[in-house]
Amino acid sequence: MKAVILNEFGSADVLQYVECPIPSISSGEVLIRTTYTSVNFADIKNRTGNKAKANFPMILGLDVAGVVEKVFDESSMFKKGDLVIAFPKNGAYAEFVVAKEQLVFRIPNGVPVEKAAAAPTVLFLSYLLTHQIALIQKSDAVLIHAASGGVGTMLIQMAKNLGARKIIGTVSKMDKASIVYKLGAHQVLTYKNFSEQVNDYTDGLGVNIIFDSIAGHITEESLSCLAPYGTLVQFGNSGGRAGQVMTSDLHNSCRSIKGFSLGTTRKLKPELLQQVAQNIFTILKNESFQVPVAKVFALEDMQEAHKLMESRRHQGKILIKI
Repeated sequence: MKAVILNEFGSADVLQYVECPIPSISSGEVLIRTTYTSVNFADIKNRTGNKAKANFPMILGLDVAGVVEKVFDESSMFKKGDLVIAFPKNGAYAEFVVAKEQLVFRIPNGVPVEKAAAAPTVLFLSYLLTHQIALIQKSDAVLIHAASGGVGTMLIQMAKNLGARKIIGTVSKMDKASIVYKLGAHQVLTYKNFSEQVNDYTDGLGVNIIFDSIAGHITEESLSCLAPYGTLVQFGNSGGRAGQVMTSDLHNSCRSIKGFSLGTTRKLKPELLQQVAQNIFTILKNESFQVPVAKVFALEDMQEAHKLMESRRHQGKILIKI
C-alpha cells in the first residue's frame, strides 16, 4: 500500500510518500481501506515532534473515512464493505489502516461520505465540548477562539443550534470573518485587544463560556472577559505556550477552567464517543449543518497539505482523498 511516513521530525518536507506493507489486525480490530483522511493541527505538532518519544517510521493522522476491508472473526460488529469513519490505531495517512472496533462508526444512509470524512475529529470534539463539558444554555454569551478553523466552525454552529444569546468568534485576520458570520456568529473580532472588545459588546458583562484551543496569552487575556460563574474550556495549545492562571482569578469570581482532550478520551474513555455517535450522524444528516472544507489534496501531496495548515490561511477542514 501507499502511505506517508515520517523518519525524522522537522518541516513538512520530511513527509515521505512510500510503499509500505498492509498492516495486520488482531482481535477486536478491523482493517479499513481509506477513502479520506484529514489534516489536523495535532498532526503538525506530532510532525515537529518530541525527540525523546521518537518511534520511527511513524504514520501521522487522526481520523479516516473508508470501507471495512477485513474483520478479525465472525463476532465482529462490522462486515466487509461497511462504510465507516474511524480513529485508527497507528496513524491515518495510508491506503489501509487498522482501528479498534470501539473507535469505528458505521456511516448511516443519508450522510454524504465527504461530509462525514471532514467530521470525525472536529465534530466529536465540538459536540462533547458544547453538550457535556460546558453545556451551552440559551441565556449564555459564548466566545469561540480560532472560529474559522475546523473545530471553530463546528463550535459556532453548535452554539447557534443550542440557542446561545450571543456568539462571538475570534480570527487571526478579518478576511476570515465572513465564514464565521455565515455560520451563525453575531460578532467576529481579531485577537488584538479582544477582551476589551468582548466586554464592550456584552455591555461589560463578559461571556459565560469561552472555548480556547490556543492557550498562552489568549487564555490569560480571556479571563479578562469571562463573566462571574463563567467557564473557560481549554482544549488545545496551537499557540505553542501554556497560559499562566492565578488561583485568585477563579475562586474570587466563582469562575472555572476545564480541560479536555479528544485524544485522551479516545484512549481512556472511548465509550463516550460511542454514546454520542448517533447524535453526530443526526447532525450530519441535517443539510443546514455545514462542514466547511478548505481544500482536498491527494495523499502524495501531503507536504503541501501540511504547509497550508501551518500557514493558517485556510478556513475549514483540509481533506486528503485516497
